Amino acid sequence: MSPTSDIYDVLVIGGGPGGYAAALYGASAGLSVAVVEKDKVGGTCLHRGCVPAKEFLETAAAFRAVGGASEFGISVSEPKIDFSISQARKQKVVDQLWKGLSGLMKGRKIETIEGVGRYLGSGRVEVSDGRIFEGQNVILASGSVPRSIPGFEVDGKIVMTSDEVLSLESLPASVAVIGGGAIGCEFASMMADLGSKVTVLEALPQILTGVDKDVADVVLKSFRRRGINVHAGVAVSGHTPNPDGTGTAVHFGEQQSVSVEAVIVSVGRRPNSEGLLGPDASVDIDQRGFVVVDQFMRTSEQGVYAIGDLVATAQLAHVGFAEAVVAIKHILGEPAVPVDYSKVPWCIYCHPEVAFAGMTEEAARAAGVDIIVKKDPFGGNSRARIVGETDGLVKVVAERMPDGSAGRILGVHMVGPWVTEQLGQGYLAVNWEATPEEVSQFIQPHPTLSEAFGETVMALTGRGLHVG
Repeated sequence: MSPTSDIYDVLVIGGGPGGYAAALYGASAGLSVAVVEKDKVGGTCLHRGCVPAKEFLETAAAFRAVGGASEFGISVSEPKIDFSISQARKQKVVDQLWKGLSGLMKGRKIETIEGVGRYLGSGRVEVSDGRIFEGQNVILASGSVPRSIPGFEVDGKIVMTSDEVLSLESLPASVAVIGGGAIGCEFASMMADLGSKVTVLEALPQILTGVDKDVADVVLKSFRRRGINVHAGVAVSGHTPNPDGTGTAVHFGEQQSVSVEAVIVSVGRRPNSEGLLGPDASVDIDQRGFVVVDQFMRTSEQGVYAIGDLVATAQLAHVGFAEAVVAIKHILGEPAVPVDYSKVPWCIYCHPEVAFAGMTEEAARAAGVDIIVKKDPFGGNSRARIVGETDGLVKVVAERMPDGSAGRILGVHMVGPWVTEQLGQGYLAVNWEATPEEVSQFIQPHPTLSEAFGETVMALTGRGLHVG
């Protein structure tokens, strides 16, 4: 398609999860689509985020499995890690997925335009090489970049963000992770399992802020049992590099410090909106750099949408997928159901894993909702005992009806083995506003880890089998 004579139905800036999802969904509906991407389609999630991080966490899981093999009567020598091999495997996985995605986009006749895109206004997008393309509709999906903090300038050797960590050929012997959120806890868990001495420094009172406290406490206890030093409610004030360049001392709290080989700054991500808009674009950006949108992902300029990490919603790849569908449906004039951000699924892949959807117990009580809560520890689950992973629980929050029975399921919270693969039925229950009585009619296979959810829901009916 020649941009000088034709206008694309949809022109997307950014080929990450939100951008490529919009392209694929739009092309499948018959729209002509082009994507402007500065690097490779797949974005941060595929190349420098979700996928490579989970590959390394799987390396840590394999390392743990070998180390614990004697419990199953299997004799092996003490495991050793060659992280360069894991790095090569990670890259192989990423490249295979990237090639598959590229082929899929090509098969749907989506044009990929190399370069940095800048929205000029009136449907016009300028690429860094000077070319200008037009779209009847434009979707801004330029994603996000790691946040930094004063006093911790990233050098890629001692001070790193997630970008640099995921390119390491060897692991540091000791590391301070600044930030105890999802990404920070994943890095801390992985590195500790593979032999690094890890310290987590979190400014807020609890690691995994926003996660149900019972769930976060399980992770905290596991971390401490595995030798991860966690300091919550402390601020970092800077660091003093060693004179020989081999490490640094990180200063935090009340004149405390920890000496480490490396520092990982993991304090969240900021929208990649700098330089995204030309002076004639009438797209509003808030004080934090997020593009302002309505429930259908429309910006303040007609025909321009924004999705993914560029907007102030949950920074999750699958939320970007959902927002892409909403935007394309609206472009097509089809009924579009806005994303209900209060009920999206969350997954954190540290050990033990965390997964949840809906309201936490604390949030429900703070909102004045009368609730009933039931919990089922994995210690009583047959499959958990079989695989030797008993840390964790399933917790279900339901509203209390006037007669004292349990009504709508408001939240499902899990921590333990493979819970990221078990959240599906809990997510559906929350979003379909199912009641425990309805869900308890469904049969749970036994022995499985997933039956813990069914057991917990059945207990909410007042007639639990294994849960009181």
